Amino acid sequence: MLSHLPNLGVGLGFRELFKSELFLNRQPVDFLEIVAEHYLDAPAAKQQELELLAAHFPLIPHAINLSLGSAEGLDRDYLSKLAALIKQLNPPWWSEHLCFTKAGGIDIGHLSPLPYTQEAVEVVCRNIAEVRRWIDVPLILENISYLVALPGAEMTEAQFLAEVAERADCGLLLDVTNLYTNAVNHSYDVQQFLQQLPLERVVQLHFVGGHWHDGVLIDSHSHSTPAEIWQLMDDVVAKFPVKGMVLERDENLPAFAELVAELQQARHIARSHGKWV
Repeated sequence: MLSHLPNLGVGLGFRELFKSELFLNRQPVDFLEIVAEHYLDAPAAKQQELELLAAHFPLIPHAINLSLGSAEGLDRDYLSKLAALIKQLNPPWWSEHLCFTKAGGIDIGHLSPLPYTQEAVEVVCRNIAEVRRWIDVPLILENISYLVALPGAEMTEAQFLAEVAERADCGLLLDVTNLYTNAVNHSYDVQQFLQQLPLERVVQLHFVGGHWHDGVLIDSHSHSTPAEIWQLMDDVVAKFPVKGMVLERDENLPAFAELVAELQQARHIARSHGKWV
């Protein structure tokens, strides 16, 4: 199923602050990734914005608060709204994070890592099965960055991603920045991580730069993509059948021309490996 997904090319995570510049520079942007929560229960102005974006770009919804790792199950009210948005847009795929954001009915306000255990695999797969009853568009799962590795792991993070993707028949959104950040902060080998992923399931990438704070690398989406992450992207695109790459800049937004230059660099990497030519 994943092999039949279209090649979308190089895209940008949409942020309202650069909407005007985006429409003045549409040509370098193949598609947009939108934060799904911005358009759930949307006021008229946001609905009009969504319709405008959809008229000019392919849109990929990227959800933040579905909480696929919550042991108590999913919020059906939220899920119904998300399903309606995805049905409205009819994208080739949509994405969510492999994590939990809610526990005991409380929204904890950030993307929290799961224990890498068979029990957690079962929870996530059960929740994804529930999602599929509402949404029949292919789902791809993103690896998150985390500062604390939970104890009791029965497998590596990459093996956990692979197990969930295979069992639930999902694709993967490989956030190259998150991968690099975790490898630096937790001292693991990036290449070994990549070797443990199911090659054919990597559909999309995220990339951006973060910053250092007290000796810890923070995934803040606040700086241009550094050389180490460009090199890792080159390695990934050479190995995996990537169909889309998204620059995910949130803070400290530069001149739009700098974002375009990063998109062009990503496009150059893809073309150097015979992608989307």
